[in-house]
Amino acid sequence: MRYRSGMKLTDDSVGGIQLVRAYSPGEIRVNETIVHRSCLLRADTLITDWRPQSLNELTAEDLEPLFALEPEIVVLGSGTRQKFPPSTLLARILSRGIGCEVMDTGAACRTYNVLVSEDRKVVAALFLQD
Repeated sequence: MRYRSGMKLTDDSVGGIQLVRAYSPGEIRVNETIVHRSCLLRADTLITDWRPQSLNELTAEDLEPLFALEPEIVVLGSGTRQKFPPSTLLARILSRGIGCEVMDTGAACRTYNVLVSEDRKVVAALFLQD
């Protein structure tokens, strides 16, 4: 089954866990919630009012809500193509002992689902705009 023009990621139900169910450029579905803007996602939390709307807008202050979720690893989805944030921002994440993987948003959604299903303390920072 396809979800709009994007890809459906999973049919599996994992009780109480926020999973990305479908992704297409500019839109993701987390369980039954449709999201059209950048968001932070943890197994038990979906934050849809995260300020930066593209990786280019990301600042050090924008990382604070991410840090508050206490991840062991961050999966950063940079949009339709893999694009790395400034090295100072990556260093800020890594200096806290948090791992960070940067990939396009579709790959980040899939990676997040795998890691959260393995009970990892993962936060996905997903940008839907390039």
